[in-house]
Amino acid sequence: MTLRVSGKVVTPTGVIRQGCVEIRDDRIRAVAEYPSVRDGHWIVPGFVDMHTHGGGGHTFTTGDAESAREAAAFHLRHGTTTLLASLVSSPLELMREATAAYRPLVASGVLAGVHFEGPYLSADRCGAQNPEFLRDPSTDELAELIELGDGAVRMVTLAPERDGALEAVELLVSRGVVAAVGHTDATWEQTRAAVAAGATVGTHLFNGMRPVHHREPGPVVALLDAPNVVCELVADGVHLHDGMLAFAASTAGPERAALITDAMAAAGMPDGEYELGGQAVTVSGGVARLSRDGAIAGSTLTMDAALRHAVAAGVALPDACRMAATTPARAIGLGDQVGALQAGLRADLVVLDDDLNVLRVMRAGCWVE
Repeated sequence: MTLRVSGKVVTPTGVIRQGCVEIRDDRIRAVAEYPSVRDGHWIVPGFVDMHTHGGGGHTFTTGDAESAREAAAFHLRHGTTTLLASLVSSPLELMREATAAYRPLVASGVLAGVHFEGPYLSADRCGAQNPEFLRDPSTDELAELIELGDGAVRMVTLAPERDGALEAVELLVSRGVVAAVGHTDATWEQTRAAVAAGATVGTHLFNGMRPVHHREPGPVVALLDAPNVVCELVADGVHLHDGMLAFAASTAGPERAALITDAMAAAGMPDGEYELGGQAVTVSGGVARLSRDGAIAGSTLTMDAALRHAVAAGVALPDACRMAATTPARAIGLGDQVGALQAGLRADLVVLDDDLNVLRVMRAGCWVE
């Protein structure tokens, strides 16, 4: 049976104002003009969130499979059809437990993989990461986790200035895992060395990084300038000023800028008290901060809200859709499966009204209830 979804279709190359996405089973069969359509809704690719810690009151950070399933379902209702479960800095035992617990969810497609944000991070730039668990990278630990995950471990964020970091990057890349640079006090030279070793992602650019200085450009400039690095951007008006968001998106271009949520369990929930990596978090006015020192502690963002914010900041809708789907899919090695309205890819799409609010979500050819 063939299903047709018609409207203003956003493709990797632009907008088909009178368009149609033709779906058979779980695949996109064709994307084409459909002249009978008149002022339909926006049809955009399902969002790909490569960095999220939870949502809807549920978290990925504890290694609990049922909580992870609920968090993924929450984000799916907001248009995220593909996501990585991001942990925060943790003891090795919790990393092992989470890898084992999430492996079946990856195998069944609930999750696209596991992202370890830490614990191999800078103490000076740890942000809301728990300093108790920070340590130098260990190739033995990473090799064990990759083996245990059997394909589930998809990305690891580390600080390139820590002892053993470059060896860790080389190991990750050799095993098909994305190496990301983040929570770092690295110099420009140290960051470039990590990129040369194979790092291809900048974790929430600007945040948790040595700031830019005209005599010491630091990691931000090195990552923005690297042609093979995708730079994550949190478009919530808190992590980045809209002017900086627009600047970074323009500098990297939509093919190297990826919208992420960096969401924690409080996304979609009321203000109040929460927890992240063993630390108390207070959410006030939708902004999550560590209770002890006020450091930003992830976000309460969803990908549909990130898309709206990016467009309001001046990013063209087709570019914002690439940043929310096509680019992150490619960054985590899934660009041949998801991330665009393109024949042959999985039938993941989001129907938006003219204010870019979610009306319907389709994943693998099925509408989400």
